[in-house]
Amino acid sequence: MSALFECHRLEAGYGRVSIVRPFDLNAEPGTIVAVLGPNGAGKTTLLSTIAGLLPRQGGTVAIVGRELKSGRPALASRAGIVLVPDDRALFSTLTVRDNLRAAAGRRGAPLEDMLSVFPALEARWNVLAGALSGGEQQMLAVARALVQRPRVLLIDEMSMGLAPVVVERVLPVVRRIADENEAVVVLVDQHVGLALEVADDAVVLVHGEVVLRGRAADLRCDQRRLEAAYLGGPTP
Repeated sequence: MSALFECHRLEAGYGRVSIVRPFDLNAEPGTIVAVLGPNGAGKTTLLSTIAGLLPRQGGTVAIVGRELKSGRPALASRAGIVLVPDDRALFSTLTVRDNLRAAAGRRGAPLEDMLSVFPALEARWNVLAGALSGGEQQMLAVARALVQRPRVLLIDEMSMGLAPVVVERVLPVVRRIADENEAVVVLVDQHVGLALEVADDAVVLVHGEVVLRGRAADLRCDQRRLEAAYLGGPTP
């Protein structure tokens, strides 16, 4: 199977400040890639650059072999790249339904389809997003991305601010999204264990550089290598 999504020697940063140095990724449809690393590793900068919110400092981003222009979020969105930011960026004064309607536009998926993914939102359909719990807001943020029919779904810190019991309920939905939609999901999350449980592949970034990559199942079983990568030491 050929790659749906590729990054080749992608470099990211702000102005002349380099944050992420040559980053490579090659992902087939239905693949979840966990991007892990300590705070300040460059994970959010990486996702923002892939989504076109920041211009690339170097390298390429491509979908089905077609290179995307740098720093053009509207073009990235039309190509099928959708970002769920770490602040969720919901319209707090709009209802759940209206948040989804605004995201779907004319070409999005039926709003009701999102209830099969997140049944808990049905009872909150006409509630303002600002009145939702943290877990409900995260469900809505992901549903709002999903209604746009993404080919590449970028999720930044899905478990941030959520209780562990909520994380255990919400994070596995990412696996279903990848499988049923044949989308590539790039998942940044601080909950390393659960992220590795749902992911196929994993990359560890430290100070903007890839220090470890491999199959998620293998890394989940090798805590020594993960700890060494996070601490900046040599990985056996």
